[in-house]
Amino acid sequence: MNKKEIIELLSLKDYTALIEKADETRKQYKGDGVHLRGLIEFSNICKRNCAYCGLQAQNKNIKRYRLNEDEIIALGKKGAELGYKTVVLQSGEDDYFNRERICKILKGLKEFDLAVTLSIGERLKDDYKAFKDFGADRYLLRIETTDENLYKKLHPNMDFKNRVKCLHILKELGYETGTGSLVGLLGQTVSSLADDILFYKELNADMVGIGPFIPHPDTPLRGELNKENFDYAIKMMAITRILMPDINIPATTAMETINPKGRILALQSGANVVMPNITTTEYRKHYEIYPNKICLNDSSDKCRNCIEGKIKSIGRYVSQNKGFRND
Repeated sequence: MNKKEIIELLSLKDYTALIEKADETRKQYKGDGVHLRGLIEFSNICKRNCAYCGLQAQNKNIKRYRLNEDEIIALGKKGAELGYKTVVLQSGEDDYFNRERICKILKGLKEFDLAVTLSIGERLKDDYKAFKDFGADRYLLRIETTDENLYKKLHPNMDFKNRVKCLHILKELGYETGTGSLVGLLGQTVSSLADDILFYKELNADMVGIGPFIPHPDTPLRGELNKENFDYAIKMMAITRILMPDINIPATTAMETINPKGRILALQSGANVVMPNITTTEYRKHYEIYPNKICLNDSSDKCRNCIEGKIKSIGRYVSQNKGFRND
């Protein structure tokens, strides 16, 4: 599939055949199992000022929090008790969580026979290596956009080339490496979305997370939500599945924030992963990357049971393995 063909598919008004093909491809290569990853949002403190993100350092309207190592490990244990085979540790770029602290957390979590995904931003190669040595299995670092000029506008004092370098280092170190894009950013074009998909392919990403852009009122990109962002995100997901048939693709929470059936539609368009939140409810509402997130007041048990019910409603089942790319 070349760029011209990808652009044509992204431009479809009726994309029913596209998502049917993606669903067939998912079934052929990944089966009907859906991998659940328990999400732990352990700090909303961030040194960055990404223009679209509610956690940005300059946002003074957010209540900041930071869990300690023992609290994070306890949440991981809770996740294991709920049947999760993987936990995802996600935070802002919080320098408090240095190499030593992250390694201590990893050591604790591995006691519960969990696969661990880290999503904690750009780090030094030695940090990435240490995390891998202490048991980190996957690392998620979304590129957000491969349009360098747009990336520069959206990420003050950040370097696009360094982000790409980090992704290649992660692959080199043997991580299952995840990336992905925000869809619907101001100034983004269909051409740049096609470039994003080709970037995933070139990187040979193991996981690709694609989510619609939802404006946050306390950021420079505040404004009205464009409902077309959902459609483009679904098409991006479907094309990525067809082009990279054996990778893992999550049905992101943002999809359901826009559309009440968003995660189910994503699972029917090529996705095979869901990440229910196991963060304590008192903190979830403060991890506001975008507004109006779903399930803010639902207990971890309720989230787990709810998503399993939705998965079964479309003839799928919850996988009982750790969900590596080659499983």
